[in-house]
Amino acid sequence: MFYRLVLGGTLLLSACAQRYSAPANIQTSAAPEEVFACIRRQMPTLGYKQTSIDVDERRVSGTKLDLESRRPDTQFRRMLNRLEVEVAPEANGQTSIAVEARTFAEYTTQRGPTEVEEKPSEEVKNASRQLLERCRG
Repeated sequence: MFYRLVLGGTLLLSACAQRYSAPANIQTSAAPEEVFACIRRQMPTLGYKQTSIDVDERRVSGTKLDLESRRPDTQFRRMLNRLEVEVAPEANGQTSIAVEARTFAEYTTQRGPTEVEEKPSEEVKNASRQLLERCRG
């Protein structure tokens, strides 16, 4: 009986959990190398600075600072919009593009800069859609 209660509670909590990223996926007939090169070219045009890259696994992430956002909190510093992109060949000969759009609030604490993930902003969602449209192939 106890395991049913625990299982039910776990399912209820997972159903009520808030989603913090906005995933977007498409498939294209272009080669993975071409798509990855396109992603790397298009990120700066959208205002995102490349923060990490894994060429072998075709993953790249970029961050855009939002210095205009304000909060009534003395520890609040700025907002960060982040795009995480992965390009992979599929078994059917297509290339998949997976984009995770995320937004973080950066606070200055005693430990140093601390990022707290929030609901994705409209700006990062739009950038994700534009990136997929431009590199569709």
